[in-house]
Amino acid sequence: MTTLNSTAERCRALPRLGALCLLALPLAAQAWNATGHRLVAEIAWQNLSPAARQQSARLLETHPDIDRWRERAKSDEPRAVFIEASTWPDEIRKDARFFTPDKDVPTPLLPGFPDMERHSSWHTAPRPIDGSNVPADFKPGQLDKQLVRQLAVLDSPTTQAPLRAYALPWVIHLLGDSHQPLHLSLRRAADGSWDRVGHAVAVNNPFNPRKNQMDLHEYWDSLPIAPSLRGERLASEARELLARHPRPAPGATPEQWIEESWREARDHAYPRETGTPVMISRDFQERSKTIAERRLVAAGHRLAERLNQAFAASPGTDTRP
Repeated sequence: MTTLNSTAERCRALPRLGALCLLALPLAAQAWNATGHRLVAEIAWQNLSPAARQQSARLLETHPDIDRWRERAKSDEPRAVFIEASTWPDEIRKDARFFTPDKDVPTPLLPGFPDMERHSSWHTAPRPIDGSNVPADFKPGQLDKQLVRQLAVLDSPTTQAPLRAYALPWVIHLLGDSHQPLHLSLRRAADGSWDRVGHAVAVNNPFNPRKNQMDLHEYWDSLPIAPSLRGERLASEARELLARHPRPAPGATPEQWIEESWREARDHAYPRETGTPVMISRDFQERSKTIAERRLVAAGHRLAERLNQAFAASPGTDTRP
């Protein structure tokens, strides 16, 4: 996972830049580790209707990166491809075929893609958890807007198949992002600087056997266990989560999902302990893990609900070009 500890430290070392510095940090948040996004997709797949499974598979078959997903999954099976597509919006951040505006030279448009931007700003929509006003030049993330827009693409059976095929991995991924509390958080530190999505809070996590030192955002990303979980182990973990946590009430909107995550960030996402780094306590770890599991389960159910609705609107429609 990407961390910004060194950048944040440089910001804090430049007092003349003050509170604006951390607001200018690049949006490198990745919302859940790869296992977290795959768990959302696995839970959704277990709850998709046969029609939604079929039409999701047909759309993904037309995506230009379908062969990459099949190779990574080591399977042509629709479930495996659907799950592998869930991490694609994070993976293109390091893909030389794509570019970041104002940072890279634009790359050529390749067949099947509507554009070649990485769209890093789509993953977050931070706002102050204490009700503060942000500076006028603050650049908010686009998660709230783009999640709604990509859902609208899927909801329209008359939209061209390539655009729906491009939207589907984004919907799978952004719906997971919208349930990660720190993707909605903006917090003013004691020195007046701004911490965007938890990157400026260094923590020591004694409960992670692979890595102790990280920032708070990475801590939340890594709560869903190992980043490489796939196959039957992934399905088994999803079944255990479904057994532990109830299905959310149906009918919630993307705005409500995001509001829930923002409230979790406000009330529970930041440790009450102080220090640099902050030592993660057992109570905080257990509470955070429970929240993360509950949010993953909610995201999986809601993804299934929205895809079942989207693909029920055009039963039997051939989604291929």
